[in-house]
Amino acid sequence: MERHYIHFETPELATVVRDTPPTPGPEEVLIAVEHAGINRADLLQRLGLYPPPEDASPIPGLEVAGQIVALGERCSTLQVGDRVCALTHGGGYASHAIARGDHCLALPDSLSTEQGAALPEALLTVWYNVMGRGQLSAGETVLIHGGSSGIGSIGVQMATALGANVISTAGSAARCDAVTALGASFVANHREGNLTEQFTDAGYGGQVDVILDIAGGDLMQANLDLAAPDGRIVCIGVMRGMQSEINLATLFMKRLTLTGSTLRRLDTAERARCFAAIHEHIWPQVISGEIRPIVDSVYPLTEVLAAHEHMRLGTHFGKLVLECRSG
Repeated sequence: MERHYIHFETPELATVVRDTPPTPGPEEVLIAVEHAGINRADLLQRLGLYPPPEDASPIPGLEVAGQIVALGERCSTLQVGDRVCALTHGGGYASHAIARGDHCLALPDSLSTEQGAALPEALLTVWYNVMGRGQLSAGETVLIHGGSSGIGSIGVQMATALGANVISTAGSAARCDAVTALGASFVANHREGNLTEQFTDAGYGGQVDVILDIAGGDLMQANLDLAAPDGRIVCIGVMRGMQSEINLATLFMKRLTLTGSTLRRLDTAERARCFAAIHEHIWPQVISGEIRPIVDSVYPLTEVLAAHEHMRLGTHFGKLVLECRSG
């Protein structure tokens, strides 16, 4: 058996390397990867701005979908031949990848592997940050910024399915309409006018219980202004900059919680707990089609740089995916 994978010689040169697939450990599976999801962390890793943890694979790629071809002796709930999507600790841009058995979800026949590859990172990100750190409850209002992104498009659907009132942002009238179709009750166009004013005019000023912020920078004060008393703001990205100037009085007077996370530093056990909760509370809606992955484009593995440029430009709706079977 041979594996091929992507190696970035430089940030602008991607080569295909061939070797022997790794052997799964006792709690791991080896997946013949059909598709791999692309995440912004992959772009940062390629540029040397987000080095992987020491125990992670240096090969980029954090989520895959395909068929299990080998498994460790402690993976009693999975079998060779199972179709799964999985979170990887790196190594996803490849024909074969290792994942922990408890970081896998069995794909129903109704989902293709390109759809499956769009799910693990987004499901985990939203569950851990919105339902976990943000403590979103049914009946509360949640603002999920970037509703047209891979994370946002899944987040809007997840929060809606769990009984929350979802509002969001997007960058054009067409994107706002598309996010509304996913379940959002109001979507503000961040390219047209002041966001705080748009949400306030819609009746959400100071009324938002949980905010998932993927942008940071100058968006933070708007988050504070829109948050309800005892609101929770979870920041997971810095697309609008690493620095924010905020009025701390807003934080104090509303008793707000401002937190953040990065999933690459989340320990293995916590990831497994999240996947168990996702399997119980979210996966039935994925199987039924109530929550559906949105795939914008699929690129051959050898065109990874073009796929990354597509993501950098931000013109996609939903996820970008790599086809990994040939290389």
